[in-house]
Amino acid sequence: MRGIADWAAGVMSRARDTYGVNPAVFLAIFLGSGPVFYYSLYRLLRSLARKSGGRTGLWSAVFLAATAAPYLYVLAFGRNLPVWVYGILVLLIGQGAGSLVKRLKKSNEGVVDERNEP
Repeated sequence: MRGIADWAAGVMSRARDTYGVNPAVFLAIFLGSGPVFYYSLYRLLRSLARKSGGRTGLWSAVFLAATAAPYLYVLAFGRNLPVWVYGILVLLIGQGAGSLVKRLKKSNEGVVDERNEP
């Protein structure tokens, strides 16, 4: 019966051969971003409860960075990734850009342009 260590070594070897990434580096980034993830989640929820708009954006960005860091490593240094990975990335970027445009349009509604007013 194969042990867990043998199974893990096989998985790591296949990941290196197939995708060109070091699973130990991925794991280190994943575990290293864990405390940042949970702290930013705490601060994000706290800023939402206190309705402090400036801090909500900051902690949302930190939360996103902590969530995406290990996967960005795979995206940046990996090879032979399935096409659907890139498709999901394009969809997420499109959704974020659309949300930003919608928010910017909403924040500019009702604002008087002083350059056109006498």
